[in-house]
Amino acid sequence: MNIFVIMKRTFDTEEKITVTGNKIDDSGAEFIINPYDEYAIEEAIVLRDEHGGEVTVVTVGEEEAEKELRTALAMGADKAVLIDSEDLDELDQFTTSTLLAAYLKDQDIDLILGGNVAVDGGSGQVGPRVAELLGMPQVTTITGITINGNSATIVRDVEGDEETVEVSLPVLVTAQQGLNEPRYPSLPGIMKAKKKPLETLDLDDLDLEEEDVEAKTTTLTIFLPPEKQAGKVLEGDAASQVKELVSLLKSEAKVI
Repeated sequence: MNIFVIMKRTFDTEEKITVTGNKIDDSGAEFIINPYDEYAIEEAIVLRDEHGGEVTVVTVGEEEAEKELRTALAMGADKAVLIDSEDLDELDQFTTSTLLAAYLKDQDIDLILGGNVAVDGGSGQVGPRVAELLGMPQVTTITGITINGNSATIVRDVEGDEETVEVSLPVLVTAQQGLNEPRYPSLPGIMKAKKKPLETLDLDDLDLEEEDVEAKTTTLTIFLPPEKQAGKVLEGDAASQVKELVSLLKSEAKVI
């Protein structure tokens, strides 16, 4: 099987994020593989081990993203591709999906996996956009996948319940939490990753011009959510507490 994983480099979910000049200040932040993409990488490796073939991890980013690609290789992926976006001033979901699709359209593909959402932007658009550009069926928020010859049986999360679908290959799927438990790179895996192929491509390699991938959206403002106020402790007997609670729900929370 020829399996591809579309991956994003995101800041660590434990990092304290600040906003400076209407932009997210990530200076000094630790970066990681988007956690939902880790599920996709793990599932790709499991399927390759079961059915044979190879796993290629692809990302759009700058030189720094090589670190996360090497991590994916250390987990067990076979090859990595970095689509260099250094020359682009602004990127949005359109830009990223167009770059990924330009690379993937020339590949022999059985399966594409990606994360359901990225923990920084959270739009969940890139995977479905890539599938649309490739004219390929897509199944999102999957929690299980079984390959049967030229088709796949997929279990997906639907608002607290499950839906099982069958789809022909090739297909693009996006991974939801619960699909698997991603492995940690082993020391032998880290050593092998240094010798695995990591290819860097630019716009010329993909036969694209800057205007072909120019962002279609503009961010007007970025702001942090308001700080949570300290909770209140109600005192007195049960009847007094209920009375005060109802009053607060009316006057302050304004929910009744």
